[in-house]
Amino acid sequence: MKIDFSAVPEQRIEGFKGGSGLFEPRMFTDENNKIMTAVLYPGAHIGLHTHEGSSEIVYVLEGEGVMVCDGERELLRPGDVSYCPEGHTHSLRNESEKPLRFFAVVPEHS
Repeated sequence: MKIDFSAVPEQRIEGFKGGSGLFEPRMFTDENNKIMTAVLYPGAHIGLHTHEGSSEIVYVLEGEGVMVCDGERELLRPGDVSYCPEGHTHSLRNESEKPLRFFAVVPEHS
């Protein structure tokens, strides 16, 4: 099944998951997955959260971000992938002066 993200409505979310700043995802959701492209603007961050019943894979397309996984800081650049397994915590920060664009998949676990 092809997902045309240009046809998926863009959301504008301030302070996603308790973070701060602007987060703009285009998200396809069904009972098994959330699949998205997203932009995290300079100075914005997605708040620290735990994946209970799901995991998350983030692939950086453009820009730079800092992922904090279980307390460890990891610099992410284009082509890098971050994986947050079920039961673990993470947050994502854009500490740069350019938008951070990424692709993410959040599979639900049964």
